Amino acid sequence: MRLSQMLFVTLREDPVEAEIPSHKLLLRAGYIRRIAGGVYAYLPLMWRVLQKVSQIVREEMNAAGAQECLLPQLQPAELWRESGRWDTYTKAEGIMFSLVDRQQREMGLGPTHEEVITTIARDMIRSYRQLPQNLYQIQTKFRDEIRPRFGLMRGREFIMKDAYSFDADETGLKRQYEKMHIAYCNILNRCGLAFRAVDADSGAIGGAGSQEFMVLAEAGEDEVLYTEDGQYSANVEKAVSLPSDAEPSSFTAYEKLETPGTETIAKLSQLLKCSPTAIVKNVLYQAVFDSGRVVLVLISIRGDQDVNEVKLQNELVKLADQYASKTLLSLTVPDAETQAKWAAKPLPLGYIAPNLEDSYIKPPKPAPAGQVAANPVAPKFLRVVDKTAVDLAHFVTGSNEAGYHVVGANWGKEFELPKLVVDVRKATAGDRALHDPTQTLKTARGIEIGHIFQLGTKYSEALGATYTNEQGEEKPLIMGCYGVGVSRLAQAAVEQSYDKDGIVWTTAIAPYQAIVVIPDIAKAEQVQAAEKLYDELNQAGIETLLDDRNERAGVKFKDADLIGIPYRLVTGRSLQQGKVEVVKRASKESQEVALEDVVTTLQQWLLEQH
Repeated sequence: MRLSQMLFVTLREDPVEAEIPSHKLLLRAGYIRRIAGGVYAYLPLMWRVLQKVSQIVREEMNAAGAQECLLPQLQPAELWRESGRWDTYTKAEGIMFSLVDRQQREMGLGPTHEEVITTIARDMIRSYRQLPQNLYQIQTKFRDEIRPRFGLMRGREFIMKDAYSFDADETGLKRQYEKMHIAYCNILNRCGLAFRAVDADSGAIGGAGSQEFMVLAEAGEDEVLYTEDGQYSANVEKAVSLPSDAEPSSFTAYEKLETPGTETIAKLSQLLKCSPTAIVKNVLYQAVFDSGRVVLVLISIRGDQDVNEVKLQNELVKLADQYASKTLLSLTVPDAETQAKWAAKPLPLGYIAPNLEDSYIKPPKPAPAGQVAANPVAPKFLRVVDKTAVDLAHFVTGSNEAGYHVVGANWGKEFELPKLVVDVRKATAGDRALHDPTQTLKTARGIEIGHIFQLGTKYSEALGATYTNEQGEEKPLIMGCYGVGVSRLAQAAVEQSYDKDGIVWTTAIAPYQAIVVIPDIAKAEQVQAAEKLYDELNQAGIETLLDDRNERAGVKFKDADLIGIPYRLVTGRSLQQGKVEVVKRASKESQEVALEDVVTTLQQWLLEQH
């Protein structure tokens, strides 16, 4: 392709809306163009990158035995109601674009396709003889992000590969899951990216085991905790560890002390000269279930620990049936405005004790005859204790009176230990590993580009997708789900590999492998040599750009660096010796190569890259 004929415009300054390097560079280099918040056009250079990533994904999925198909983007609400996810996706997480068609049917633009593919399996799979199956697609998905940002990292429209497997039993599922793990590692290795596969929370997709594939980058939104022995790595939302040992409390007698201005653990431990590990802090959350029921959750946890809200949410989902619900819509720390809706009197914030009286909750207003009360608030606190606080003795905690704490408190004496004991502490770097306490957790930042799930029978049971086994029994299909963000992966590659001059693509996914630059198009010998090289390289299968624009050489060199083509060939002064200058973009290494050797030299370098 000739740059003089390409829709190609670069920017010298960073766009104001771009926050991270990869977003800035893709805009500046003319790869993408913003159309609306979280919605981007993929321009010719970017589309070539996306096609290459898609092809690598396609080849690895095919090699793993998966079959490519294409599912509808527009999905009927009835399917999502069958699975119980319509309200979750349109109200709780609120990420589904939903609409009503001219016949008043509710529809949604697919952020994911479990319901559609399970319906197809329900209609087409009858016998164990048809199993296993693994179907995948590469297509545009939609998420109504509250705050789209970072370009293609968190967009409202994006390209994704999602695959769905169907098996007769858990053994088959595990085989499929392992195949997908290998395929994902192959995809990322072929793209030339540094990554980690980490244990992850299954989130709204559901299911048992799941793994995320993280491209390592400083700007990554996710924190990964891992051990240097390579035996453990997990997203911080899922990570588990051994907390540090609690220091014995210095208080032996129960006593109420005046502690003004100690709303935080740090201030309290400094005033009382005690370790945060001797303090029980009590955190209040507001949980809203899909039945509309509002539950106020009071969790007691050791003072030096923080609550992992993902883990807490998972524990609360287990209790959903107690509140005539299927799932949790939201979990928040209620602000003053929210508290005013249900608090009978001001809360002693910063000084709450584990036995905060239920009288702080207003009694529910009776509903008019024949009606159900809207968003009824449970009249009692749901009291929960984290495992880190269970064995504490003579601890410090709140007194339910502003400006005062109690010391020397004990469970079973001054305070009743909550019946619901959970593990919801947030693991942090420096914690000891469960598998080997001599190993401590290290931290890294990552960009999630892939996620694989062992779904089990969550969707097949909900939608009635069954098969007949060898004994003639009807059984639910065992499912797996496997996603790769294609457009996200492309930007993650930029976030991992760039320098002060621009993008540094790997040869596997660069839009072109080489660019021939004519420093001065007024010089016939430069043009002639460049045209010949351009033709020879393309004929040899080396994807090559020709910068034949009527621009200064410095502008062309800057643009070549900015767009990140792996090899730059310059038909400049060295032509007098029958050579061209060849510059490797990644290392900036420059050398002169004889014209007749250019093709074989590049072929050899490209071969070494694979």
